[in-house]
Amino acid sequence: MKALLSGNEAIARGAYENGVTVATAYPGTPSTEILENMVNYKDKIYCEWAPNEKVAMEVAIGASFGGARTLVAMKHVGLNVAADPFLTLSYTGVKGGMVVVSADDPSMHSSQNEQDNRHYARLAKVPMLEPSDSQEAKDFVGIALDISEQFDTPVLLRTTTRISHSKTVVELKDRREKPEPAEFERAPQKFVMIPGHARLRHIEVEERLKKLEEYANNAEINRIEWGDAKIGVITSGISYQYVKEAMPEASVLKLGLTYPLAKDLIRSFAEKVDTLFVVEELDPFLEEQIKAMGIKVTGKDKLPLIYEFDQGVIRERLLGEKRKEDNILSDVSLPPRPPVLCPGCPHRGVFYVLKKLKLVVTGDIGCYTLGVVPPLSAMDTTVCMGASVGMAFGAELALKDKIKHKVVGVIGDSTFIHSGITGLIDIVYNKGASTIIILDNRITGMTGHQDNPATGKTLMGERTHQLDLGEVARAVGVKNVRVIDPYDLEETERVIREEVAKDEPSVIITNRPCVLIVKDKEWDKYQVDQELCRSCGMCYKVGCSAIYKENGKAKIDTLFCTGCGVCQQVCKFNAIKKVGEEE
Repeated sequence: MKALLSGNEAIARGAYENGVTVATAYPGTPSTEILENMVNYKDKIYCEWAPNEKVAMEVAIGASFGGARTLVAMKHVGLNVAADPFLTLSYTGVKGGMVVVSADDPSMHSSQNEQDNRHYARLAKVPMLEPSDSQEAKDFVGIALDISEQFDTPVLLRTTTRISHSKTVVELKDRREKPEPAEFERAPQKFVMIPGHARLRHIEVEERLKKLEEYANNAEINRIEWGDAKIGVITSGISYQYVKEAMPEASVLKLGLTYPLAKDLIRSFAEKVDTLFVVEELDPFLEEQIKAMGIKVTGKDKLPLIYEFDQGVIRERLLGEKRKEDNILSDVSLPPRPPVLCPGCPHRGVFYVLKKLKLVVTGDIGCYTLGVVPPLSAMDTTVCMGASVGMAFGAELALKDKIKHKVVGVIGDSTFIHSGITGLIDIVYNKGASTIIILDNRITGMTGHQDNPATGKTLMGERTHQLDLGEVARAVGVKNVRVIDPYDLEETERVIREEVAKDEPSVIITNRPCVLIVKDKEWDKYQVDQELCRSCGMCYKVGCSAIYKENGKAKIDTLFCTGCGVCQQVCKFNAIKKVGEEE
């Protein structure tokens, strides 16, 4: 049977077909849908959202050591979080086959950087597979599991956004069951990485790489597609699709296993073509290794180091053909659509107050990062998941009295659980006085509403213990814990003023869920009394996309208005009223 699947859907299917019984992840674009689709097979596969990628990796490792086939998925920056166990996992090896999916994001469609995670395969000395479409995404999961068990290694399956989200036809197969593990096999020299054991395992890792290179030279997923021998291209992943469309006449060496390299195959291919190109997005990962083999190739001296490719980039840069303008809307002036918080978002009132109080705000990864854009413009830093908490304390240490009572860290509920909690422990332990605002919207919002330990529900749909963020803050030693309604601007401002003024740590928790999960709740919508509106512009400063200007005065689109009432609170002329109220 055939089906039209995205790369992420195909990876989930591949895990099902190939006997995976444990799958873990932390959500992050572009990898989120892997586990969201994996749960469709929950009668065969245990699935979980872990608090962060490191924990997801560790759960998968434990399951693999127990003998289960496992898959752990994350976006590219997530592998930074999980790098510690991942690099030692390379030494221990596995028992049940284990696949680590890293979904990279060239062009940073939804990411804070554009790192090329192929380097992790080389750093960890583990084999890496790169699919070029959904069929390969599914099939490569099975191949990766087989390689994992054959060579006693985790396998990195590296995708990019185009593979993750594009759909192609996939041939489906039945599930290939694996025997259930009978018992935990004790092997401390393999699984306990004290120095004496690790030194011996490093020898195994180096020997494994030699065997994998030999395997790569003969692997069917590394193949030559002969065409005109005047041009030869070595490529992998989504770049293969661009090459086939941009240069259909060229000969192509398509690498499915991109680490370690199939050196004999590459040399043989290079000897038979006149001009050799390497086409790869982001870093010259393949190119540098091929040049180190003494082979002359053209790559990043002509192709960009940044952003995604397309067919036009390849034809222009390698063949010298001028790009055609194929945007039929190129002459149409479209209105700018900057990203904004949703109408009724509970974060809006907090950022409005933070800007009003002119506080320095260290921010974090999530919907609330949009607090940086005008008119709110209330965020000063964003580096990575969980960093806002430690950075607020760091700013206090650096600037002392110059920033005393003037800085707050903001972080979401899921992000606080991910890695913000350790920063809070650090503040208490080292006698800081930071104020941290946990924007608790009761869901992992930015990635599409995944559950987390604070929602009281698992990925499998079961009710579970609901983490109390206030109790967590008190448990690590924070004495000042306040809960506020972020739709109440007066209360929000008063509490923030009080807590920031204290010389000891404070945690403020907002108590309104994401507006998108309560969108069906009937709230009274608001409208503008045109007679009372003085065109002062205060209501625009809350940055709600439901408010617009018409004939010089403010109006509210009741289709988008959620009835949060924040705009009404900033209007000094009582011009904003509930729909139906007497004007």
